[in-house]
Amino acid sequence: MRFSVKSVLNTPGKSMPFRFTMDLSDVEFGGQCPAQEPVEVDGTVRNSADVLELSLRARTTLDCTCDRCAKAFRREKEISYDCLLAEEKQNEDNEDIILLEQGEFVDAEDLARTAFILGMDTKTLCSEDCKGLCPRCGADLNLGPCSCKKEVDPRLAALAKLLDQQ
Repeated sequence: MRFSVKSVLNTPGKSMPFRFTMDLSDVEFGGQCPAQEPVEVDGTVRNSADVLELSLRARTTLDCTCDRCAKAFRREKEISYDCLLAEEKQNEDNEDIILLEQGEFVDAEDLARTAFILGMDTKTLCSEDCKGLCPRCGADLNLGPCSCKKEVDPRLAALAKLLDQQ
């Protein structure tokens, strides 16, 4: 969503709210596309002492797969993003400033899309205490212990033999 901020550009104290939805169903994370529902974005462009501040929040429900136990689950995801908008950069080192297109337009959808993608988790877990799967038999350890016999550390094999003799 590209819109003009001309109405707040030269009016200190004025703000302009915006709201839109965007489709990220084609964006792949870790081999799957978790954002199958529309991403709802709402925000404000505010002129604070002749400085344009853009704040936005993007949220949706993700279809995820646990990286430990491979169970499918749904999780709410919300990100926030804030930046300054300027007609031209005064200081080339400041990366927090977004230049306005043609001196008055901002592409809020591009900013929200980038912020949402960068805010995605690199590891998804169904719960913080997920125990995962047994590496030998593949049993879900969240449901209980598996029936695999515990493998003895080769350095302690001699001690294990002594325990078996008793």
